[in-house]
Amino acid sequence: MLETSQIEISKSALKQNVKFINEYLNDGVKFSSVVKGNAYGHTIEKFVPIAEEAGVDHFSVFSADEANLVKKVCDDCSDIMIMGNIDNEDLHWAIENEIEFYVFEMDRLESALIAAKKINKKAKIHLEVETGMNRTGFDNSDLKTAIKLIKENQEHITFEGMCTHYAGAESIANYLRIQNQLKKFNRIRIAIEKEGIRPKRYHSAGSAATITYPKTQMDMVRLGILQYGYWPTRETYIHYISKYGEPRQPLKRILSWKSKVMNVKKVKTGEFIGYGTTYLAQHEMKIANIPIGYSHGFSRGLSNIGRVLVNGQRVSVIGMVNMNLMTIDVTGCSNVKKGDEVVIIGKQGELELSVASFSELSAQVNYETLTRLPVNIPRKIVD
Repeated sequence: MLETSQIEISKSALKQNVKFINEYLNDGVKFSSVVKGNAYGHTIEKFVPIAEEAGVDHFSVFSADEANLVKKVCDDCSDIMIMGNIDNEDLHWAIENEIEFYVFEMDRLESALIAAKKINKKAKIHLEVETGMNRTGFDNSDLKTAIKLIKENQEHITFEGMCTHYAGAESIANYLRIQNQLKKFNRIRIAIEKEGIRPKRYHSAGSAATITYPKTQMDMVRLGILQYGYWPTRETYIHYISKYGEPRQPLKRILSWKSKVMNVKKVKTGEFIGYGTTYLAQHEMKIANIPIGYSHGFSRGLSNIGRVLVNGQRVSVIGMVNMNLMTIDVTGCSNVKKGDEVVIIGKQGELELSVASFSELSAQVNYETLTRLPVNIPRKIVD
């Protein structure tokens, strides 16, 4: 292996997560797999095919470049939906390739119509409405105009969906805000149907809303973090087990990150270890260096507080995490040698280091830690 570490993606864990999701969803609700952020760090090219094997046939991305990556590896029967950025000049490409996309401003809607007419093919649009997130979505001022334009151009538009996104569904502190958003969405839904048009699907829920507010599931849900084996927040998981009394964790983490010991050496009492003077050896120590640092996604904030697994034991990161290297204390480990496996995220023996614990120590959320894993770390599919 030329690389300093490797990430493993478990097919069986993903299948279990997809099974759990489908059993949890209300009858008839479609599951769209969110693969933005390079499939939350799992890599689009590796993840999409095994998701299709697990029965997924709809993928949501943020931008046109991500849609293009999915298009290159997905089955012809799978659908792709762009939830965020696509330049007007790329709308022709999206329409030609039957890629669905959000419209949340008049400029994109009008440009999509121009492109659809030019190539004589329908644009597959999802009308995003503003309900309280205050990010993207049609406000009341432009919504009537947008609805009128859709109604008058149905020969050039396939009205795939009407959608919104909830602001903080992962926390009970936002309960009233979520309820107000849901009420506003339903009012807009009724208004649109009174105009004599109706989308194929209504959708508004991500992972947190799907678990915590079942009424938000509607016709389709857009799930990211859940399918990768993580709860959006601890609060979301507590809500689930308090309602269903699940004694065992129903989700499995599908990602593991592993490296190896680069070298082992002894350090005398009273010597500082690594850059500066952040760690002083209080006794004679045995240390090992691992060829992983902050350039690989192991945060510098984990200096002197991080943990890894080696030879079935949990050991401490000591000294400053460097760009390409970190040092661990293996004084209490027997027979640690060059080439031994080091687990950064995942299981070794009876122990496990989760992304959650990894993230909490570095003040990052799961999403951030995962998506910061560099694309040049090779990903390997395992059973």
